[in-house]
Amino acid sequence: MRILYVSDVFYPRVNGVSTSIATFRASLLDRNVETILVAPEYAAEGADPTIVRIPSRVIPFDPEDRVMKFRVLKHQLDALAKQPFDLIHIHTPFAAHYAGVDLAKKLKIPVVETYHTFFEEYIHHYVPFLPRALTAPLARSLSRSQCQAVDALVIPSPQMQAALSDYGVTTPGIVLPTGIDLNRFKGGDGKRFRARYGIDPNRPVLVHISRVAHEKNIDFIVRMLAHVRARIPEVLLIIAGEGPAVTHLKQLVQKLDLVNNVMFVGYLERSTELLDCYRAGDAFVFASRTETQGLVLLEALALEVPVVSTAVMGTADVLKEARGAVVVDEDQTRFADACVRVLNDASLRQTLAAHGPSDARAFSADVMADRLLEFYRDCIQRGSRFLRH
Repeated sequence: MRILYVSDVFYPRVNGVSTSIATFRASLLDRNVETILVAPEYAAEGADPTIVRIPSRVIPFDPEDRVMKFRVLKHQLDALAKQPFDLIHIHTPFAAHYAGVDLAKKLKIPVVETYHTFFEEYIHHYVPFLPRALTAPLARSLSRSQCQAVDALVIPSPQMQAALSDYGVTTPGIVLPTGIDLNRFKGGDGKRFRARYGIDPNRPVLVHISRVAHEKNIDFIVRMLAHVRARIPEVLLIIAGEGPAVTHLKQLVQKLDLVNNVMFVGYLERSTELLDCYRAGDAFVFASRTETQGLVLLEALALEVPVVSTAVMGTADVLKEARGAVVVDEDQTRFADACVRVLNDASLRQTLAAHGPSDARAFSADVMADRLLEFYRDCIQRGSRFLRH
């Protein structure tokens, strides 16, 4: 089997979409499925014959991301069309979507798309000059149109599937979260991380790891921290990641007089420093409202880090049976109470940590890759809508 992946984002840009693509591609390769990925060019990425990089432009209001030059993208896809592919898998709704659907139409092969991002709750952060009453219907309409243009959908959570159904989407789909490669989330040295950043070994530490973006609801975590500090004055919140909300969050930290209680450490190398950062925490905290899954929760659980989190959209699916997590409402006082309880109770932390790896195993990359492969086979057997029509 040979699959063409098309995406508007990939490493070195770090986010859930990049992680999902990389995880599935590695697992599929182990199953003798070849994937060719078309993605933006960022800087000086290393050469990889299975990745076609497209020249791209910086997005002014979000400099981490890139927009692929559409003419070049179309030219490259036309060149790739001379190679045999069984199916096209689109991962993002921008240039990749339109170019991918157009190529599938020309080749008359099935095209599927993963609906990674809950745009209804996302878009207003990036066009704040438009009222939400306008952006939400626009996001729903665009999502419905794009989902109806493909043969089948990959949807990371039942909650996102329900939202798409409410939009009027009738395209068949499979609920399939991104798996976690458990072999990559072992070890980590929290003491080493604390020593590197001058953090006292006994200091109570909360960790938040994600793209530092407005839709991640990190504002809530910072405001909640003020309630924790009132009861645990020495508490420290580590925020790892980069993104367009960094400046705003640093200003909020100063406004709330939390400068001595919050540490921003930026992006960390995934195979070493990031693992150390997770393990440096007495608890991992998360409160995003827009996750279609929430991979960082699985990573924390796999590394035996107790989780305190809300359960909204995709995180509700990840945490519904998790015994390594304390699930709490998005209420600053209640969330702070849960953090204080975990930080002050070593026995509770030990119990939560012990359950984390088994929670993560339910979402292993091998299990999810087997399901995706079967989904591909079904789509190929049914054939392309463009061929049927």
